[in-house]
Amino acid sequence: MSELARFQSAFAEALTGDAAGLAPWLADASAEPRLAVYRNTVAKGCADAVAAQFPTLVRGVGEAWLRDAAVIFARGHPPVSASLADYGAAFPGWLADFPPAADMPWLPGLARIDWAWRAALFAEDRPALTARAFTALTPEDHASLGAELHPAAQLLWFDDGTPSLWQALQADDAAAGIELSPAPEGLLVTRPELTVLTLPLGSGGHAFLAACRAGRSLAAAGEAALAAQPDLALAALFPHLIGAGAFARIQTPRSDVS
Repeated sequence: MSELARFQSAFAEALTGDAAGLAPWLADASAEPRLAVYRNTVAKGCADAVAAQFPTLVRGVGEAWLRDAAVIFARGHPPVSASLADYGAAFPGWLADFPPAADMPWLPGLARIDWAWRAALFAEDRPALTARAFTALTPEDHASLGAELHPAAQLLWFDDGTPSLWQALQADDAAAGIELSPAPEGLLVTRPELTVLTLPLGSGGHAFLAACRAGRSLAAAGEAALAAQPDLALAALFPHLIGAGAFARIQTPRSDVS
C-alpha cells in the first residue's frame, strides 16, 4: 500500500473517532480540533441522508430527534462510499437496539417500510404482468407454473399494525397520538410504472406472495394462502395483486421447494 493510501485509510478511521493512525502525519496537539471540523461535516451529511431516506420517522419523532440518532448511528456505521444515496440500510435494525427508542417499539417497523419504499422506487424497470397473462392459464398451468415477483415488489409482515400507522403518518395533517393497532398486518410495496404503491395484506395475501417469492407454483401459493387465512377470498385478492404490479413473469416453479 502506498503512503497516500495509508494516509487516506488512517484519515477515514480518524473521522470515526480513532485518530491514532494519523500520528505519523499529524503528531501535534492541534490535530484534534482540526479533525473535528471534518467529523462534523461527515456527521451532518449522514444526518441529512438518514432524514431523507426515512421521511416517516421525521413525521413520527421529529427531525431533531432523528438527526441526533443518525449522528450516533454514523459513529458505528460510517459510509462505505463517497455517495450517500444508499446510506442507511442498517438503520432500521440499529433502531431496534437503540435505548432512546425503547419506548417507541414501532419505530424500526416504520423505518423498514420507508426503506422498502425507497427500494421499490429505485428497483429495476420491468413491465408488470397484466390480468391477460393469467386469464390465459389453464388449471393445469396453475399446478405447473409460478409467478415471479416484480423486482420492485417489497413484501413485509409485522406482528402489529405498523403498516396502518405508516399510512396514517403520510397525511399532511396526521394527528399526534395515533395509536398502534395490535393486530398483525402485512404490506406490499410496488412500483408498476413511475409511482410507488402500497397494498395492505392480510395473512393469506402475505402467504400467497411469500410462496410466489419462494418459487412455488400458483396452486401451491393458493394453498398456502388458504392455510394461513381459511376465509380468504383468493379470487378477489388476485386482481388487486395484479393491479398493484406484483408480478413480472410466469415461470416454472423451483425444484427445491415443495
